[in-house]
Amino acid sequence: MPELPEVETVRAGLEALVLGATVVDVEIRRDSCVRLMPGGAAAFADAVIGGRIDEIARRGKFLWVPLAGDDAGVQTALSAHLGMSGQFRVFEDTPPEAHTHCRARLSLTRNGTPLTLDFLDQRTFGYLHAEGLVPTTDHQPGGQGTARKAVPASVAHIARDALDPHLSEAAAVRGLRKGSRAIKQVLLDQTVVSGIGNIYADEALWLARIQPEREANMLTGVAARMLLDSVKEIMTTALGHGGTSFDALYVNVNGESGYFSRHLAVYGRAGQPCERCGGMITVERIGGRSTHWCQRCQRRFARRTTRD
Repeated sequence: MPELPEVETVRAGLEALVLGATVVDVEIRRDSCVRLMPGGAAAFADAVIGGRIDEIARRGKFLWVPLAGDDAGVQTALSAHLGMSGQFRVFEDTPPEAHTHCRARLSLTRNGTPLTLDFLDQRTFGYLHAEGLVPTTDHQPGGQGTARKAVPASVAHIARDALDPHLSEAAAVRGLRKGSRAIKQVLLDQTVVSGIGNIYADEALWLARIQPEREANMLTGVAARMLLDSVKEIMTTALGHGGTSFDALYVNVNGESGYFSRHLAVYGRAGQPCERCGGMITVERIGGRSTHWCQRCQRRFARRTTRD
């Protein structure tokens, strides 16, 4: 599933190619891609046609596009989640025949130039939605790429992500230490720190030398802050490589793959030696997710009796 680096790569690609364009037509090729929209495909088209793409915004794994109307005020936002295999592709002038997995095709125009924005989704877990914006609870900009202090209603419960300059690190550290769940499960909870999925959770835990099954409330404050710093480092490095691609299910808006998979330390390396200590990389299921770690340098610490 695309995580923060992959979604941010897509956001930046869309920003470079479609910012300032106006939606002139919508073709929904599979109704399930607008399944959250009351009224279905027709209501979605009515909501977005005529809207100008003012910004391309992201929080965690969620994208949204505030659409300005004729009065320059934002009437609605086109929000999107890539699910497990969602992609956006942008074409100038005459687009090719729609791909088999194209679920929606949006026709745009910018400065007289026609553009086509396709939403592809092989596994169909992703979606598009048109919805209103709600104020952010901390009165700060909603996320990357937007100055508006608002987010789509469906994103309001999602925490800020590790690379968000408005993230409260103190609150994030408290969230990472709360409860008796395995710390791997807490990292995947998008209401604590967003944007982290299975791959980068494993990588960040390895970098911080924390065993994934360790109870969250057994982490020291120092360890939790180190883990948050590790998440930031892993995300920043992955973003510099365009994200992680294992197959054609994740590509950027121009069809290019990300290359961070070449730099993974533990994910997908079960049975291989740890590049840091030479121990064996193991894989087990934690909370229903395959989880990779080094048996030697990510040991499970003994339970503490007092909180530091």
